[in-house]
Amino acid sequence: MVLDFLLIYGPSITFVLGITNLLSMFLVFFTCRCMMGKKLAEFLWQNDWYKRFYTTHCYWWWVFFISVAVHAAIAIIAFGIPRL
Repeated sequence: MVLDFLLIYGPSITFVLGITNLLSMFLVFFTCRCMMGKKLAEFLWQNDWYKRFYTTHCYWWWVFFISVAVHAAIAIIAFGIPRL
């Protein structure tokens, strides 16, 4: 029953999780001082809203890792492992 559900809705779920991966990667990038350039980081640190946003950095990593893992698992179940 679960397998049937994943075979039917797997492509849609995989697509949504792919978008979630991209968005969470974007959020991780902009909440990480190490990944941004120095000038952009200095500009953003002048804003109070960014300082509050920066405190959520660890949560975005969790969202990213979980969405990538679920995305990969559902993609393998729905589409299988490609043959070379």
